Amino acid sequence: MTPEEILQDIRARAEATLNDSAIADTAIRERVDYVCRCLSNRAGVRLLMACLLGKLDQPHVDPRKPYTEIGGRNSFSGRTYDERYLTKFINENRLPVNQTTAFLTPTLRNINRALTTDRELVGRPRELYQKTLELLEDVAKQRIAADVLFVEAMRVLMVMRDEKQARMNSLLNTLKHAEGALPLSSEAIVTLISQHLGCKNASRLPVLVVAAAYEAARAQLAERSLPLHAHNAADLQTGSLGDVEVCLLDDDAVVTAYEMKMKRVTRDDIDAAVTKIAKATPRIHNYLFVTTDVIDPSVTEYAASFYEKTEGVEIAILDCIGFLRHFLHLFHRLRTNYLNAYQTLVLNEPDSAVSQSLKEVFLTLRQAAESGE
Repeated sequence: MTPEEILQDIRARAEATLNDSAIADTAIRERVDYVCRCLSNRAGVRLLMACLLGKLDQPHVDPRKPYTEIGGRNSFSGRTYDERYLTKFINENRLPVNQTTAFLTPTLRNINRALTTDRELVGRPRELYQKTLELLEDVAKQRIAADVLFVEAMRVLMVMRDEKQARMNSLLNTLKHAEGALPLSSEAIVTLISQHLGCKNASRLPVLVVAAAYEAARAQLAERSLPLHAHNAADLQTGSLGDVEVCLLDDDAVVTAYEMKMKRVTRDDIDAAVTKIAKATPRIHNYLFVTTDVIDPSVTEYAASFYEKTEGVEIAILDCIGFLRHFLHLFHRLRTNYLNAYQTLVLNEPDSAVSQSLKEVFLTLRQAAESGE
Protein backbone atom coordinates (compact mmCIF):
# COMPACT_ATOMS: atom_id res chain seq x y z
CA MET A 1 0.00 0.00 0.00
CA THR A 2 1.04 3.59 -0.56
CA PRO A 3 1.38 5.93 2.45
CA GLU A 4 -1.95 7.51 1.49
CA GLU A 5 -3.63 4.09 1.40
CA ILE A 6 -2.06 3.18 4.75
CA LEU A 7 -3.53 6.31 6.32
CA GLN A 8 -6.99 5.62 4.89
CA ASP A 9 -6.84 2.07 6.24
CA ILE A 10 -5.81 3.31 9.70
CA ARG A 11 -8.69 5.80 9.69
CA ALA A 12 -11.25 3.17 8.67
CA ARG A 13 -10.07 0.77 11.40
CA ALA A 14 -10.15 3.55 14.00
CA GLU A 15 -13.69 4.53 13.01
CA ALA A 16 -14.80 0.90 13.34
CA THR A 17 -13.47 0.70 16.93
CA LEU A 18 -14.10 4.31 17.96
CA ASN A 19 -15.54 3.48 21.39
CA ASP A 20 -13.37 0.50 22.26
CA SER A 21 -9.58 0.30 22.43
CA ALA A 22 -7.99 -2.74 20.79
CA ILE A 23 -4.90 -2.56 23.04
CA ALA A 24 -4.97 -4.95 25.98
CA ASP A 25 -1.73 -3.66 27.57
CA THR A 26 -2.87 -1.01 30.05
CA ALA A 27 0.54 0.74 30.22
CA ILE A 28 0.78 1.16 26.45
CA ARG A 29 -2.82 2.31 26.23
CA GLU A 30 -2.24 4.94 28.92
CA ARG A 31 0.91 6.17 27.15
CA VAL A 32 -0.99 6.62 23.89
CA ASP A 33 -3.79 8.47 25.65
CA TYR A 34 -1.34 10.84 27.36
CA VAL A 35 0.60 11.64 24.19
CA CYS A 36 -2.56 12.22 22.15
CA ARG A 37 -4.28 14.34 24.80
CA CYS A 38 -1.29 16.49 25.80
CA LEU A 39 -2.72 19.85 24.71
CA SER A 40 0.24 21.93 25.89
CA ASN A 41 2.50 20.35 23.27
CA ARG A 42 1.22 18.62 20.13
CA ALA A 43 4.65 17.72 18.73
CA GLY A 44 4.66 14.32 20.47
CA VAL A 45 1.61 12.90 18.74
CA ARG A 46 2.69 14.20 15.34
CA LEU A 47 6.17 12.69 15.82
CA LEU A 48 4.54 9.40 16.77
CA MET A 49 2.29 9.41 13.70
CA ALA A 50 5.15 10.19 11.32
CA CYS A 51 7.35 7.42 12.74
CA LEU A 52 4.54 4.86 12.64
CA LEU A 53 3.69 5.78 9.06
CA GLY A 54 7.35 5.39 8.07
CA LYS A 55 7.47 1.97 9.74
CA LEU A 56 4.29 0.79 8.01
CA ASP A 57 5.49 2.03 4.62
CA GLN A 58 8.98 0.58 5.06
CA PRO A 59 8.77 -2.37 7.49
CA HIS A 60 12.58 -2.73 7.64
CA VAL A 61 13.18 0.70 9.23
CA ASP A 62 13.56 1.41 12.93
CA PRO A 63 10.76 3.78 14.06
CA ARG A 64 13.25 5.35 16.49
CA LYS A 65 15.44 6.58 13.59
CA PRO A 66 13.39 9.20 11.71
CA TYR A 67 16.49 11.11 10.60
CA THR A 68 18.51 10.27 7.48
CA GLU A 69 21.52 11.87 9.21
CA ILE A 70 21.67 8.78 11.43
CA GLY A 71 22.70 6.72 8.39
CA GLY A 72 22.28 3.03 7.78
CA ARG A 73 19.59 1.11 5.96
CA ASN A 74 17.05 1.32 8.79
CA SER A 75 16.85 5.12 9.13
CA PHE A 76 14.34 7.25 7.24
CA SER A 77 13.07 10.81 6.88
CA GLY A 78 10.28 11.31 9.38
CA ARG A 79 9.91 14.90 8.25
CA THR A 80 9.14 13.76 4.70
CA TYR A 81 6.32 11.50 5.91
CA ASP A 82 5.14 14.27 8.21
CA GLU A 83 5.00 17.03 5.61
CA ARG A 84 4.17 15.03 2.47
CA TYR A 85 1.40 12.83 3.85
CA LEU A 86 0.30 13.74 7.38
CA THR A 87 -0.44 17.43 6.82
CA LYS A 88 -3.11 16.75 4.21
CA PHE A 89 -4.51 13.80 6.17
CA ILE A 90 -4.73 15.80 9.41
CA ASN A 91 -6.49 18.70 7.71
CA GLU A 92 -8.95 16.49 5.82
CA ASN A 93 -9.97 14.69 9.00
CA ARG A 94 -9.91 17.79 11.25
CA LEU A 95 -7.66 16.04 13.74
CA PRO A 96 -6.66 18.04 16.85
CA VAL A 97 -2.99 18.15 15.86
CA ASN A 98 -0.78 21.09 14.92
CA GLN A 99 -0.87 21.91 11.23
CA THR A 100 2.92 22.16 10.94
CA THR A 101 5.58 19.47 11.13
CA ALA A 102 6.91 18.33 14.48
CA PHE A 103 10.44 18.05 13.09
CA LEU A 104 11.02 21.81 13.00
CA THR A 105 10.30 22.29 16.70
CA PRO A 106 13.45 23.13 18.72
CA THR A 107 13.32 19.80 20.53
CA LEU A 108 13.20 17.62 17.41
CA ARG A 109 15.38 19.34 14.82
CA ASN A 110 19.09 18.77 14.21
CA ILE A 111 19.20 15.26 15.70
CA ASN A 112 21.62 12.63 14.37
CA ARG A 113 21.05 9.69 16.69
CA ALA A 114 18.24 7.27 17.39
CA LEU A 115 15.35 8.38 19.62
CA THR A 116 15.94 5.72 22.26
CA THR A 117 14.58 5.83 25.80
CA ASP A 118 18.05 6.43 27.25
CA ARG A 119 18.11 9.76 25.41
CA GLU A 120 16.40 12.70 27.12
CA LEU A 121 14.84 15.19 24.75
CA VAL A 122 14.90 18.75 26.07
CA GLY A 123 11.31 19.92 25.91
CA ARG A 124 8.20 20.46 27.97
CA PRO A 125 6.43 18.65 29.34
CA ARG A 126 9.25 16.20 29.91
CA GLU A 127 6.79 13.32 30.38
CA LEU A 128 5.41 13.82 26.87
CA TYR A 129 8.73 13.11 25.17
CA GLN A 130 9.51 10.28 27.57
CA LYS A 131 6.24 8.50 26.80
CA THR A 132 6.57 9.13 23.04
CA LEU A 133 10.02 7.51 23.02
CA GLU A 134 8.67 4.60 25.06
CA LEU A 135 5.95 4.02 22.46
CA LEU A 136 8.48 4.05 19.63
CA GLU A 137 10.54 1.51 21.59
CA ASP A 138 7.43 -0.62 22.14
CA VAL A 139 7.15 -0.92 18.36
CA ALA A 140 10.89 -1.41 17.79
CA LYS A 141 10.98 -4.20 20.40
CA GLN A 142 7.81 -5.75 18.89
CA ARG A 143 5.79 -5.36 22.06
CA ILE A 144 3.03 -3.95 19.86
CA ALA A 145 2.51 -3.79 16.09
CA ALA A 146 2.91 -0.39 14.44
CA ASP A 147 -0.52 -0.54 12.81
CA VAL A 148 -2.28 -1.43 16.08
CA LEU A 149 -0.57 1.47 17.85
CA PHE A 150 -1.41 3.85 14.99
CA VAL A 151 -5.07 2.79 15.02
CA GLU A 152 -5.23 3.49 18.76
CA ALA A 153 -3.64 6.93 18.38
CA MET A 154 -6.03 7.71 15.53
CA ARG A 155 -8.99 6.50 17.59
CA VAL A 156 -8.09 8.78 20.52
CA LEU A 157 -7.62 11.77 18.20
CA MET A 158 -11.02 11.16 16.58
CA VAL A 159 -12.67 10.91 19.98
CA MET A 160 -11.01 14.20 20.96
CA ARG A 161 -12.21 15.81 17.73
CA ASP A 162 -15.77 14.68 18.35
CA GLU A 163 -15.67 15.79 22.00
CA LYS A 164 -14.43 19.21 20.92
CA GLN A 165 -17.17 19.56 18.29
CA ALA A 166 -19.84 18.50 20.77
CA ARG A 167 -18.71 21.18 23.25
CA MET A 168 -18.67 23.83 20.54
CA ASN A 169 -22.12 22.83 19.29
CA SER A 170 -23.50 23.00 22.83
CA LEU A 171 -22.09 26.48 23.39
CA LEU A 172 -23.28 27.73 19.99
CA ASN A 173 -26.75 26.31 20.60
CA THR A 174 -26.90 28.15 23.90
CA LEU A 175 -26.12 31.39 22.08
CA LYS A 176 -28.82 30.72 19.50
CA HIS A 177 -31.42 30.48 22.26
CA ALA A 178 -30.60 34.08 23.17
CA GLU A 179 -31.31 35.37 19.64
CA GLY A 180 -34.06 37.98 19.58
CA ALA A 181 -33.08 39.42 22.94
CA LEU A 182 -31.84 42.99 23.32
CA PRO A 183 -28.42 43.22 21.61
CA LEU A 184 -25.38 43.85 23.75
CA SER A 185 -24.45 47.51 24.07
CA SER A 186 -21.20 48.77 22.59
CA GLU A 187 -19.74 49.07 26.09
CA ALA A 188 -20.80 45.53 26.96
CA ILE A 189 -19.02 44.27 23.83
CA VAL A 190 -15.91 46.23 24.82
CA THR A 191 -16.03 44.57 28.25
CA LEU A 192 -16.55 41.13 26.71
CA ILE A 193 -13.62 41.40 24.33
CA SER A 194 -11.43 43.01 26.99
CA GLN A 195 -12.02 39.94 29.15
CA HIS A 196 -11.11 37.72 26.23
CA LEU A 197 -7.91 39.66 25.55
CA GLY A 198 -6.99 39.23 29.20
CA CYS A 199 -6.88 35.45 28.91
CA LYS A 200 -3.64 33.49 28.72
CA ASN A 201 -2.02 32.97 25.28
CA ALA A 202 -4.20 35.63 23.65
CA SER A 203 -1.52 37.20 21.41
CA ARG A 204 -3.47 36.48 18.21
CA LEU A 205 -6.66 38.18 19.41
CA PRO A 206 -5.69 41.86 18.78
CA VAL A 207 -5.24 40.95 15.11
CA LEU A 208 -8.79 39.60 15.05
CA VAL A 209 -10.12 42.68 16.88
CA VAL A 210 -8.99 44.88 14.00
CA ALA A 211 -9.80 42.43 11.20
CA ALA A 212 -13.36 42.04 12.49
CA ALA A 213 -13.90 45.80 12.20
CA TYR A 214 -13.14 45.76 8.49
CA GLU A 215 -15.22 42.63 8.02
CA ALA A 216 -18.27 44.17 9.72
CA ALA A 217 -18.07 47.60 8.07
CA ARG A 218 -16.52 46.90 4.70
CA ALA A 219 -19.49 48.36 2.81
CA GLN A 220 -19.54 51.53 4.89
CA LEU A 221 -15.76 51.97 4.72
CA ALA A 222 -15.44 50.91 1.07
CA GLU A 223 -12.38 49.02 2.30
CA ARG A 224 -11.57 45.40 3.06
CA SER A 225 -8.82 43.52 4.83
CA LEU A 226 -6.77 40.93 2.98
CA PRO A 227 -6.81 37.31 4.23
CA LEU A 228 -4.78 37.03 7.42
CA HIS A 229 -1.39 35.39 7.34
CA ALA A 230 -0.59 32.49 9.66
CA HIS A 231 0.02 33.63 13.23
CA ASN A 232 3.60 32.31 13.23
CA ALA A 233 4.57 33.57 9.78
CA ALA A 234 7.21 36.30 9.79
CA ASP A 235 6.69 39.37 7.60
CA LEU A 236 9.95 38.55 5.80
CA GLN A 237 8.53 35.17 4.79
CA THR A 238 5.15 36.43 3.63
CA GLY A 239 6.26 39.76 2.20
CA SER A 240 3.46 41.42 4.16
CA LEU A 241 3.52 44.94 5.54
CA GLY A 242 1.66 44.12 8.74
CA ASP A 243 -0.63 41.76 10.62
CA VAL A 244 -3.74 43.26 9.00
CA GLU A 245 -3.52 44.80 5.54
CA VAL A 246 -6.36 46.95 4.24
CA CYS A 247 -7.24 47.67 0.60
CA LEU A 248 -10.00 49.60 -1.17
CA LEU A 249 -12.89 47.34 -2.17
CA ASP A 250 -12.05 47.46 -5.88
CA ASP A 251 -8.26 47.32 -5.55
CA ASP A 252 -5.59 44.96 -4.20
CA ALA A 253 -3.11 47.69 -3.29
CA VAL A 254 -2.59 48.01 0.47
CA VAL A 255 -3.51 51.49 1.74
CA THR A 256 -3.32 50.84 5.49
CA ALA A 257 -1.23 48.35 7.46
CA TYR A 258 -1.76 47.42 11.11
CA GLU A 259 0.89 45.84 13.31
CA MET A 260 -0.23 44.38 16.64
CA LYS A 261 1.81 44.44 19.82
CA MET A 262 1.11 42.82 23.19
CA LYS A 263 3.87 45.03 24.58
CA ARG A 264 5.00 48.65 24.37
CA VAL A 265 5.81 50.02 20.93
CA THR A 266 9.43 51.20 20.80
CA ARG A 267 11.49 53.45 18.56
CA ASP A 268 13.04 50.31 17.06
CA ASP A 269 9.53 49.21 16.02
CA ILE A 270 8.99 52.57 14.33
CA ASP A 271 12.32 52.30 12.51
CA ALA A 272 11.45 48.82 11.27
CA ALA A 273 8.10 50.13 10.01
CA VAL A 274 9.81 52.97 8.16
CA THR A 275 12.03 50.45 6.41
CA LYS A 276 8.99 48.45 5.27
CA ILE A 277 7.21 51.62 4.16
CA ALA A 278 10.19 52.61 2.01
CA LYS A 279 10.03 49.27 0.19
CA ALA A 280 6.24 49.26 -0.26
CA THR A 281 5.00 49.49 -3.85
CA PRO A 282 2.63 51.20 -4.37
CA ARG A 283 3.02 53.58 -1.44
CA ILE A 284 0.69 53.03 1.53
CA HIS A 285 -1.20 55.81 3.34
CA ASN A 286 -1.12 54.69 6.99
CA TYR A 287 1.02 52.42 9.12
CA LEU A 288 -0.73 51.87 12.46
CA PHE A 289 0.50 50.08 15.55
CA VAL A 290 -2.17 48.66 17.85
CA THR A 291 -0.96 47.79 21.34
CA THR A 292 -2.47 46.36 24.50
CA ASP A 293 0.26 48.02 26.59
CA VAL A 294 0.97 51.58 27.66
CA ILE A 295 1.74 54.07 24.87
CA ASP A 296 4.89 56.11 25.42
CA PRO A 297 4.26 59.77 24.40
CA SER A 298 7.86 60.19 23.26
CA VAL A 299 7.50 57.22 20.88
CA THR A 300 4.22 58.69 19.59
CA GLU A 301 6.04 61.94 18.79
CA TYR A 302 8.86 60.00 17.15
CA ALA A 303 6.36 58.15 14.94
CA ALA A 304 4.66 61.39 13.91
CA SER A 305 8.00 62.91 12.88
CA PHE A 306 8.19 60.62 9.85
CA TYR A 307 5.18 62.09 8.01
CA GLU A 308 7.24 64.44 5.86
CA LYS A 309 10.24 62.09 5.68
CA THR A 310 8.02 59.38 4.17
CA GLU A 311 6.30 61.88 1.86
CA GLY A 312 2.90 61.65 3.48
CA VAL A 313 2.69 58.24 5.14
CA GLU A 314 1.27 58.53 8.65
CA ILE A 315 2.62 56.33 11.41
CA ALA A 316 0.59 56.24 14.61
CA ILE A 317 0.13 54.15 17.74
CA LEU A 318 -3.37 53.16 18.86
CA ASP A 319 -4.61 51.56 22.05
CA CYS A 320 -6.34 48.26 21.22
CA ILE A 321 -9.36 48.78 23.47
CA GLY A 322 -9.53 52.44 22.50
CA PHE A 323 -9.66 51.42 18.84
CA LEU A 324 -12.43 48.93 19.58
CA ARG A 325 -14.49 51.37 21.67
CA HIS A 326 -14.29 54.13 19.07
CA PHE A 327 -15.22 51.77 16.23
CA LEU A 328 -18.26 50.36 18.05
CA HIS A 329 -19.62 53.79 18.92
CA LEU A 330 -18.88 55.19 15.46
CA PHE A 331 -20.68 52.22 13.85
CA HIS A 332 -23.13 51.65 16.69
CA ARG A 333 -25.77 49.99 14.48
CA LEU A 334 -23.16 47.45 13.34
CA ARG A 335 -22.10 46.41 16.84
CA THR A 336 -23.74 42.97 16.64
CA ASN A 337 -22.30 42.45 13.16
CA TYR A 338 -18.91 43.25 14.62
CA LEU A 339 -19.32 40.79 17.48
CA ASN A 340 -20.40 38.05 15.07
CA ALA A 341 -17.46 38.80 12.77
CA TYR A 342 -15.03 38.60 15.70
CA GLN A 343 -16.58 35.31 16.82
CA THR A 344 -16.28 33.84 13.32
CA LEU A 345 -12.63 34.85 13.06
CA VAL A 346 -11.87 33.39 16.50
CA LEU A 347 -13.55 30.07 15.74
CA ASN A 348 -11.95 29.77 12.29
CA GLU A 349 -8.40 30.25 13.54
CA PRO A 350 -6.33 27.05 13.85
CA ASP A 351 -5.94 25.83 17.42
CA SER A 352 -2.22 26.60 17.21
CA ALA A 353 -3.12 30.30 16.91
CA VAL A 354 -6.24 30.46 19.10
CA SER A 355 -6.48 27.45 21.38
CA GLN A 356 -9.65 25.42 21.75
CA SER A 357 -9.96 26.58 25.35
CA LEU A 358 -9.68 30.23 24.25
CA LYS A 359 -12.47 29.68 21.73
CA GLU A 360 -14.68 28.08 24.35
CA VAL A 361 -13.93 30.88 26.81
CA PHE A 362 -15.18 33.46 24.32
CA LEU A 363 -18.45 31.61 23.71
CA THR A 364 -18.93 31.18 27.45
CA LEU A 365 -18.24 34.87 28.10
CA ARG A 366 -20.65 35.89 25.35
CA GLN A 367 -23.37 33.58 26.63
CA ALA A 368 -22.95 35.01 30.15
CA ALA A 369 -23.05 38.60 28.86
CA GLU A 370 -26.13 38.04 26.72
CA SER A 371 -27.98 36.25 29.49
CA GLY A 372 -27.15 39.00 31.98
CA GLU A 373 -25.12 36.71 34.26
